Amino acid sequence: MPSYNEVLAVILGGGRGARLYPLTQMRYKPAVPIAGKYRLIDIPISNCINSEIFKIAILTQFNSVSLHRHITRIYNFDSFHQGWVQIWAAEQTIESADWYQGTADAVRKQMLEIRSAGAKYVLILAGDHLYRMDYKAMAEFHWEKRADITVAVQPVAKEEASRFGILKREADLKISNFVEKPKDPAVQSQFVSRSDPERPFLGSMGIYMFNTNVLLDFLSEYPDYDDFGGDIIPHAIKTHNVYGFDFDDYWQDIGTIRSFYETNLMLTTSNSPFDFYDAKLPIYTDTRYLPASIVEDSRLKDVLIAEGSRVLKSEISHSIIGIRSQIAAGCVIRDSIVMGADYYERDWGGLPIGIGANCHIEGAILDKNARLGDGVVIRPFPRNVDMDNENWYVRDGIVIIPKDVEVQPGTVIAP
Repeated sequence: MPSYNEVLAVILGGGRGARLYPLTQMRYKPAVPIAGKYRLIDIPISNCINSEIFKIAILTQFNSVSLHRHITRIYNFDSFHQGWVQIWAAEQTIESADWYQGTADAVRKQMLEIRSAGAKYVLILAGDHLYRMDYKAMAEFHWEKRADITVAVQPVAKEEASRFGILKREADLKISNFVEKPKDPAVQSQFVSRSDPERPFLGSMGIYMFNTNVLLDFLSEYPDYDDFGGDIIPHAIKTHNVYGFDFDDYWQDIGTIRSFYETNLMLTTSNSPFDFYDAKLPIYTDTRYLPASIVEDSRLKDVLIAEGSRVLKSEISHSIIGIRSQIAAGCVIRDSIVMGADYYERDWGGLPIGIGANCHIEGAILDKNARLGDGVVIRPFPRNVDMDNENWYVRDGIVIIPKDVEVQPGTVIAP
């Protein structure tokens, strides 16, 4: 059986992250913080390390400085290790002056680097999903089936079918038909694969394992194929051995403000379907050497609080309190994500970083280094409401205070 050392993982950073704006206003989508102390990119990198896949490339393009800094500071193997984590940034070449035009085009523009890596297999991953997966099991399935391409698949609910590539398989798990994001119910009805009425479909997770020669052949022979799900996979099932690998554990695409918000708040309970508290399969991130958090005379219920924070005489429920958060006395925080701060400050002349005294924050996301004066009130808007303001945004009813923004004392943001 082949070795895991022969697998190259390529993590796609994605596009501009418009659906996560304004969280992507100053950072690339995989660099968005999650769970108080991590970044989205930590998830696929940690899965690779835990799966003994140590050749990892990350494809980046938009607002990528903070992501580059995070990667280069943390993911460094020692000089006696054969592995590496590299950043393959979008760049102009003699052949192309364009940005990445899609998932497959992003990989196409890095074919020289893929060839140089010398791997026999390429594992394509996304940088904005939350899940824990053993890629070794997928690789062994790929080898046992003698597949050219393996697609990770999971059950999909009827109401979510239009968001996924939906597929049909034969008895031997070979994929026989594939359609990308079908919206027509008549088309969807042709792809029912499971007897479960709640989740009758099988959907692609956007995770693919290719034989390297097959991948490079497709990218070279079909230069107009810009997307794996929309172009390459539908073609490949007619000409190659393409199999579906089952994954039925927790998996969430964090592509919108709503999914980001709900996924984070899900992590505040002890029965969360995703567990960061796994000693055997840890999620790695920056080792910041911060002091323990201080919670003084406060009431907390279902709260995930990261290190280096200070909470004074406040009431917090069903919320994330991120690293270095500073919360003054008399605050009430409910159903909110407070991302915290990138640094501690001293002798700041204006509003300090953090949340001032006697604030009421509900149904909100406060990005890093936000400065809220005393007595600020934030309440959620109805679902599907979007608004843009100078210092705040509303997306699907969720109020967002962007990174480094000041909200003056006494400000009220509410319907």
